Amino acid sequence: VAPVHIFIIPKKHIPTITDISEEDIDLIGKIHLVAGKIAKDAGIWDQGFRLVNNCRSDGGQVVYHLHFHLLGGKNMGGIK
Repeated sequence: VAPVHIFIIPKKHIPTITDISEEDIDLIGKIHLVAGKIAKDAGIWDQGFRLVNNCRSDGGQVVYHLHFHLLGGKNMGGIK
């Protein structure tokens, strides 16, 4: 999908993004902060990147443990 494709996976088991509760707010915020740090370390911060979460079958989710795809290294254009 992109030259840079990094998975961000929390240790806490949460099946889907729809299963996030109020007690997970800090965890979700930390995931986004970590995504930015990883993007900087991977050299894609300045040009931009995409952070993706697929939710349930129609959203393309295959693994039912919350995770995010950090994608970059090329022009991602519009949604495809």
